Amino acid sequence: IDLADLEDIEDAALGNGGLGRLAACFLDSAATHDIPLDGYGLRYKYGLFRQSFDDNGAQCEDPDDWTMFGDPWSVRRDDLAQLVHMKGLDVWAVPYDMPIIGYERRSIGTLRLWQCESVNEFDFDAFNAQDYAAACRDKNAAEDITKVLYPNDTKKAGKLMRLRQQYVLVSASLQDMLNAYRQRHGEDLARFAEFHAVQLNDTHPTMAIPELIRLMMNEGYDFNTAFSVARRTFRYTNHTVMREALECWDLKLMNELSPELVAVIRRIQARLNRDLKKAKVADPASYAIIDEGKRVHMANLAVYGSSYTNGVAAIHSQILKDDVFKEWYALYPERFNNKTNGITQRRWLGLCNPELTALLFDAMGTDGFLTDLYALEALKPMIDDDLAKRFIEVKAEKKRQLAQLILEREGVEIPPHFVFDVQVKRLHEYKRQLLNALSILDIYYELKAGTLTDFPATAFIFGAKSAPGYRRAKAIIRFINHIAAMVNADEDVNDKLRVVFVQNYNCSYAEHIIPAADISEQISPAGTEASGTGVEQAGEENNFVFGATVDELNAIKADYDPVAIYEADPNLKRAIDALGDGSFEPADAPMEEGELVELKKALLEGASWHQPDHYFLLKDYASYKEAKLRAIRATGDKVAFAKMCLHNIAGAGKFSSDRTIAEYWDELWRRP
Repeated sequence: IDLADLEDIEDAALGNGGLGRLAACFLDSAATHDIPLDGYGLRYKYGLFRQSFDDNGAQCEDPDDWTMFGDPWSVRRDDLAQLVHMKGLDVWAVPYDMPIIGYERRSIGTLRLWQCESVNEFDFDAFNAQDYAAACRDKNAAEDITKVLYPNDTKKAGKLMRLRQQYVLVSASLQDMLNAYRQRHGEDLARFAEFHAVQLNDTHPTMAIPELIRLMMNEGYDFNTAFSVARRTFRYTNHTVMREALECWDLKLMNELSPELVAVIRRIQARLNRDLKKAKVADPASYAIIDEGKRVHMANLAVYGSSYTNGVAAIHSQILKDDVFKEWYALYPERFNNKTNGITQRRWLGLCNPELTALLFDAMGTDGFLTDLYALEALKPMIDDDLAKRFIEVKAEKKRQLAQLILEREGVEIPPHFVFDVQVKRLHEYKRQLLNALSILDIYYELKAGTLTDFPATAFIFGAKSAPGYRRAKAIIRFINHIAAMVNADEDVNDKLRVVFVQNYNCSYAEHIIPAADISEQISPAGTEASGTGVEQAGEENNFVFGATVDELNAIKADYDPVAIYEADPNLKRAIDALGDGSFEPADAPMEEGELVELKKALLEGASWHQPDHYFLLKDYASYKEAKLRAIRATGDKVAFAKMCLHNIAGAGKFSSDRTIAEYWDELWRRP
């Protein structure tokens, strides 16, 4: 039996994209380096969803029942179940403990996942009265909370479900921590922050702040004491600088979740008002947790109710200080810091790329980089033609493996000698998969016309899931699949160009795609996320940088005119016009199909809350296409390109989650 065959069976569908993967890396690093870190989450039965594409290239969502064959790695702990009270619904949060085993078993941490179960499993009287739906109503309502990760929230019911998911996570976890504290340290909860540091992974668990206060007040502590303990307990990691992505919840809806929690949030707002008055703040409204009595700003609550706020890359953290939280930074500058994200090299090098690991071990004479990625700096003076040729052999093997997998799963043949240009991540407008797609269509038209020369054969590989209710993102998926179908079937160009959008992109697929990539596209607009931070470490000469800077984008926002760029660039215009001229779907198609036309409208006219070309695809297009072609052409000198790759590897030390988690431990968690 090949143990690799178990991957699809045991691929735990936990987490959502980068934040979930980051949390997994942090737990691995902490266990490997003996840092006492445990994780809390929800045990969703169906994960996010299993993605497939229909005949029109549209995303389809099916349940991803990752426990259908059992869950041998988790231990159910009925003895530690926590009762969570919500308005009109009480549930048991039952923990399932998953061991997080450090490399070479240095220590073992715990990922504790809560599964919701009913307090009132079955109403026999209702069943006997033949009201079968009522007999199981409480059971279904409880179990629904941990059925699906991040359900569609376009309606009120979906929003309330998300609130319940977030509240169950924080309430059950805090009750669990308080119980553990009492067993070890007695009943004096005023010392809780001396022994527990809680890192809020973005705003989703921010209700933990008022919930800890509520739990302590229920134990007889006054509000000010409870608030002080909460502030010293919590630290907040912000993952996005886009204001529109910062969570806000309707106060009335939150009251439907828990009036007691809302009462605590109101008291926090009152305390904030007093603090702002004492500090003589000129514009207190910009700090509001409760906005005009209608909405709760979770990011403001997180900053005010915690000891520290950090971004996840140097540029990101600076934008928090200069823009997103500039008012808070002026008030509490000592609370802001940076913790650049990282990944665990045990998984993303040792496990998924044993061929490269063996090459590095042979070249360096040690595998110490598996626990200290900075050790790879010793590779820099070793980079020569011989090492480059050996690296080329490793890359060729990983590309062969991926090509075989894509053929088996997607039915698309990708010749391994092609350049593999990869963009794999969540599908969102700001990640600009549409920019990539428009450039591919542009390249296709030029190849057909014979106007593009010196173009090495290239495969563009996409992997991404769109949120089920995110219609514009789903339209982008369909557009890319239309391009793929056209390109791959065209014998005039498919010896030079292939496109594939892999289905159900997840960590297991990533473990095959990432080691095989020649070029990785990190193309979000400057200042929207922490991508591209490796340039400083590997050198700009070993990367391909394009596009406007944060300052340049800020300078043009007021009078930005994407239509002028569209009219001035005939190639770009031709690619954009394909969205609405019937090239792929009729311009008068039904609404679902007609959303390709809406993509064009969003770029040129704006749509919903968007300004025209809100994420500056047209502004950056010329620079992006030039850099893309330059990168692809650079692969023509295989040895020189391999040396660029090796310099990126040698400069990767900073981006280990080992370094990140050590900084959290040394600088944040050991300081109550």
